[in-house]
Amino acid sequence: MSDNHKAGLHHRLRVVRTVVDGVRVVTVHGEIDHDGKDLLIQALLSPDGTPTPQRIVADLSGVTFLDSSGVNAFVTVYQQVSAAHGWLRIAGAQESVLRVLEIVGIDALIPCLPTTEDALRG
Repeated sequence: MSDNHKAGLHHRLRVVRTVVDGVRVVTVHGEIDHDGKDLLIQALLSPDGTPTPQRIVADLSGVTFLDSSGVNAFVTVYQQVSAAHGWLRIAGAQESVLRVLEIVGIDALIPCLPTTEDALRG
């Protein structure tokens, strides 16, 4: 693991960005809602003008709540990463969060895997 970088803090959302074997891994804790969606998008993508990462894993094992703003954030990131010929995977979503992803069909668009290790293996 390298490039430990705390991407930001929010009163209900915390993200930590790392790089594992060339894959950006964003570990998310808290609630993904309207107030935190921009922080999530910035952590997953490259807000500083650098190119969009080719491979991203979003570790949601610490996420306790996800609303439509979070769903839209993942769709936005998926579209940008796909346009750059890359991929986005979601890992470790708790049952309540995974249920939301399944209900809206995100799991058909973005692979949702049980662990970060599974997502890194593909």
